[in-house]
Amino acid sequence: MNKSIEATLDEMTLTEKAALTAGLNMWMTKGIERLNIPPIHMYDGTNGIRKTNSDEEMGITTENVPATCYPTGSAIGSSWNTELLGEIGIALGRESKEMGVELLLGPGVNMKRTPLGGRNFEYYSEDPFLTGELGAAFINGLQSEGVGASLKHFAGNNQEYEKMVTSSEIDERTLREIYLSAFERIVKKADPWTIMCSYNLLNGSYTSENEYLLNDILREEWGYEGVVLSDWTAVNDRIRGLKAGLDLEMPGPAHYNMKLIVEAVNNGTLKEEQLDKSVARILKLVERVTGNEESGPAAGSKPDYHALARRAAAESIVLLKNEGRILPLQPNTDRSIAIIGRFAKTPRIQGAGSAKVTPTQVDIPWEEMKELAGASTNLSYADGYPEDDSINEAMIRESVSIAAKSDVAILFVGQPEYAESEMHDLKDIKLPDHQVALIQAVAAVQPKCVVVTSSGTALSMHPWVEHVPGVIHSWLTGQGMGRAIAEILFGLTNPSGKLSETFPVKLSDNPAHMRIRGENGKLYYREGIFVGYRYYDSKELAPAFPFGHGLSYTTFTYTDLEVTQHDEGVTVSIQIENTGDRTGKEVVQLYVHDEECNFVRPDKELKAFAKIELAPGGKQKIVFTLEERDFAYYNTKHGRWIAESGYFKISLGSTSRDLRMTERLYCEFEVEEIKLHKFSLISEWVSDPIAKAVFEETLEEMNQHVTEQIYLDEVFVGFWGDAPAIKILQMYGQNWLTERTPDDVMDELITRVHERRFAGKLS
Repeated sequence: MNKSIEATLDEMTLTEKAALTAGLNMWMTKGIERLNIPPIHMYDGTNGIRKTNSDEEMGITTENVPATCYPTGSAIGSSWNTELLGEIGIALGRESKEMGVELLLGPGVNMKRTPLGGRNFEYYSEDPFLTGELGAAFINGLQSEGVGASLKHFAGNNQEYEKMVTSSEIDERTLREIYLSAFERIVKKADPWTIMCSYNLLNGSYTSENEYLLNDILREEWGYEGVVLSDWTAVNDRIRGLKAGLDLEMPGPAHYNMKLIVEAVNNGTLKEEQLDKSVARILKLVERVTGNEESGPAAGSKPDYHALARRAAAESIVLLKNEGRILPLQPNTDRSIAIIGRFAKTPRIQGAGSAKVTPTQVDIPWEEMKELAGASTNLSYADGYPEDDSINEAMIRESVSIAAKSDVAILFVGQPEYAESEMHDLKDIKLPDHQVALIQAVAAVQPKCVVVTSSGTALSMHPWVEHVPGVIHSWLTGQGMGRAIAEILFGLTNPSGKLSETFPVKLSDNPAHMRIRGENGKLYYREGIFVGYRYYDSKELAPAFPFGHGLSYTTFTYTDLEVTQHDEGVTVSIQIENTGDRTGKEVVQLYVHDEECNFVRPDKELKAFAKIELAPGGKQKIVFTLEERDFAYYNTKHGRWIAESGYFKISLGSTSRDLRMTERLYCEFEVEEIKLHKFSLISEWVSDPIAKAVFEETLEEMNQHVTEQIYLDEVFVGFWGDAPAIKILQMYGQNWLTERTPDDVMDELITRVHERRFAGKLS
């Protein structure tokens, strides 16, 4: 484009405008040659670039153009490393330009309401704050290279089962605090150039035509000015979608909808100004992403994307259990190692569906372990279990035999590939029976047993986890997983991953367990804000491994906690020291709890974190600054976020259940002006100084005419606090209300409160 957007719009015909609001094919937008408007090339890209061999094919079940396969969202989420996410974003931006890709369809930031979600492997966490910080870092990195991001799936898409026809029924507070919070944070911190709406309905309206979601919240409230595009075929009513703010329909060419748009403008059911807004946003996107193409790096200067993939995998892998310091492996004592399990030679590195990347290369754990072990260590191998789910006793016997003869056994197990995929949810979070039987048999003969699990979601490890001293969760950590896991096992890399989701003892412990699938087209999120660790903490239910858990080969101490409130917010500082004998990384986690809120709040909520690296004996002071929003909840009565003055607990630790230091702080926030009405409660009247004074004046007048006199003392308010004030008049003021009704008195009270508030503002 060589003209301004306004000038280009003026030259476009109505048909051209309508055409531009849908794609050309599966992966391109339309261009208009006479106006020098080029097309945009876009491809799936949550953990790598899934560029198809043809722009006319979906390519989900075929091999595509090779690209670097990074850890999936659930894996990289456990890195808790925003700098790393930024690096990956930059690398993907550069690789995208080398491949002629201008818009990557990612990241996915939906909340993990249940561990059965089929696309959970694509999403970062069960926590909106962690998700928002990681997603913003990734997008800022990607878009710094001139390649656009597409934040998805907006919103309430937390399952695969019948997602295209199911309405996620979510109350307003839960929607704001859990399911929209990460999107909001990313929009405000990273300004993604596009946002992809989801397939599902939200509270009865398809998100692709949900004006409250796309216009009122996203654009008006959050100030978003980018392009909203549909998930593939998620458009159900194109005209309603345009009115709601859905700019781009994918895939294209959607001739039928183009005709509908032209007809709607001509017959007056769609204003051309509304169409122009969408077209202008698409033209702005064209300006942003075109002209950034590169033919490729200079000879000899090709970035080492695979090295970054390895490093990302290493930071994402989580050491869950390490009894007796069985890890890292010791060359002096672990001279023979039994490697058991098919995943050691055919590792699971990613999930299935539209996020599946054709990797440029894959590190094989077996090969990497052989290289690192050296000639002095004997490695033996057994498949352990068949490709199907049957229990093969001969394979188990072979595994038991080599394990018994070795100094240590390493088992590679995990969810089978078919279990974790787009378009269907998992049936369970336990390992397949044949793998459980294998683990139990090997552990019975080899006390030095380490289990390496692979999955894109939380696993239930009961009861076998109690019989093995070592467990590593490798997630689905991309093409560098093999080298990363080998270096962790042999101690070349110190594990630093922390769980970004809770691992329950059993599936039924999950708060959404009884409401995983909808009925009659509706799925009610009745657990409300109590998702993930918020539920387990408030329920006092112990998980197998808590949110934020992850062990290291070294140890860290927390000292010198200081918390102060000032005009800009609350500053929290703490000193971390590496008290072990290895260099290691610690994730310092900060949680906030409101002790005095008038509404139910979780036991704790993550509000800050930092990942730091320290040499043995090294110390570092970490400083966090919390804003008023970090202490707030979403108040549906007032339609905004409110922080109430009172005492808060600020806790810092290594996991959500290992809080090393806590400070109790009284925080003073601006008092929210209560909107009084006929049925406002006594507790609301007394919480506002002006309203309380006005009500007390009325009670003084009433007390002159009644036998039982009423005063707003602690005892009275303690009993009647949850009753509407009008009921007090009806209960105690019958002999006083001879000329006026209770409604009349309430109207007078509210008017007097408004007058005094206004007078106070003038003074």
